[in-house]
Parts: sequence; C-alpha cells; structure tokens
Amino acid sequence: MITKLTGVGVGPGDPELVTVKGVNALRDAAVVVVPVMDSGERGRAEATVLHYVDAAKVVRVVFALNEREDRARREAAWDAAGARVAELLREHGSVAFATIGDPNVYSTFTYLAQTITELVPGTDVVTVPGITAMQDLAARSGAVLTEGTEPLTLVPVTAGAAVLKEALEGPGTVVAYKFGRLAGEVATALRETGRTEDAVWGSALGLPEESIRPATELEEEGTSLPYLSTLIAPARRDGGRGGKL
Repeated sequence: MITKLTGVGVGPGDPELVTVKGVNALRDAAVVVVPVMDSGERGRAEATVLHYVDAAKVVRVVFALNEREDRARREAAWDAAGARVAELLREHGSVAFATIGDPNVYSTFTYLAQTITELVPGTDVVTVPGITAMQDLAARSGAVLTEGTEPLTLVPVTAGAAVLKEALEGPGTVVAYKFGRLAGEVATALRETGRTEDAVWGSALGLPEESIRPATELEEEGTSLPYLSTLIAPARRDGGRGGKL
C-alpha cells in the first residue's frame, strides 16, 4: 500500500484562516489526526478541524506537547504517538495531521514526520502551509512586520529571555512566540532595549477570548499569560515613507 502523511497548517485559531488547499487536504485524507495533551482537553487544531470534517474521521493522539523537563517521558510519548500514526497509515493509507500555525514552523509535525519515515519506510510526507500567529497578529493589530530591507527575527522564548533580548538589540522586527510564562522577563527585555513603545502582544487570536494589547501593559498583566501568546516588536522606523528601501 502506498502511504501518505500530510501535515496541514490550520492557522492560529480562526477557522476562516484555513486555506482552501488545507481544507481539501483534510477532507481528502482517510483519517485526520489531531494532537492532544494527556489531560484530554480539546486543542485549537481539533476545534478548527471540526469546522471542516466529520468528527468520525478525526483521531485524537496524545503528544507530550508541553513536556520539557522529563525527557524520558517526552520520548516515550513521542514513540507511542508515532506508533499510533504508523498504525493508522498502514490501515488507511492516507493520514492528515492538523497542526496550528504552519507545519514547518515550530510544529509537532516535524518530529512526527521523522518518526514515521523510520516506522513506515516509503511514506510520502508532504506539508500544506498555514497562516502563522505572527501574520494573524499583524493583521489584527495593524503592526507591519517588515519594510524594505528590514530583517525579521522569530524567537521562541522557551529558549530563554536572554535570547529575545539579544534579538531586540539587533535590527528589524522581532517576533516572540510562546512567551506567556515569561511575560515579566519579556517586558524587562523590551524596556531595557527601548522596544516597548510600538510593540504589541496577542493571545487566543480569532477566538472568543482573543486579547490584543500594547506591550506597555505587559507588566500590568502580571508574570503569566497564556502559553501561546505572541509578541511583535516592530523595527525602528524613523526614515519616513520608504526609508528602508
């Protein structure tokens, strides 16, 4: 049997931001896998998928999505998840894996694909790009990500606030992902680099509980925000229109 695994980016939460190609990939697959934590609650990927496919073809697979301390537990969870998806591939031939954002940007799909190529050799692994949180936040807040020759730096704050501060000290726009648990340290890094004023953060984009706020309010929010919060600190622009061309 020819097997195919498709990583489908379903965007940051708003079902209307799934691309036509993404919807077709979800509907064409025999099975759609959605990642869930062991606590079992419905995640954003699953909630988005259910707008387009029948729940009967959706399979929930537990991944250690937030496990960073216990490597053995994380590896065991990955092995079990990979084995389950491999089983689905052998049984059904085609599996779509729904991931928030884009499957090639800090996605669970990357690790799953590596595992599947070992467990089910010859599997055709493809991806369908999705709208990222930084694109959605830029659109909803009016922040411009890049102009002219400006660079764009994307930093997962799980790497530490020091990595973010280093990026903020450089040129161009800086985007921070997954910074909710270190919100206080992020606020400090922005202040110390003089990047607070034009920065904006958002969480639960496109969902009823959406929050989009100026970064000047970060410290007022306390030290903990939703884990999947996104920050945009635009480049310093003082050259007028087209100044960065």
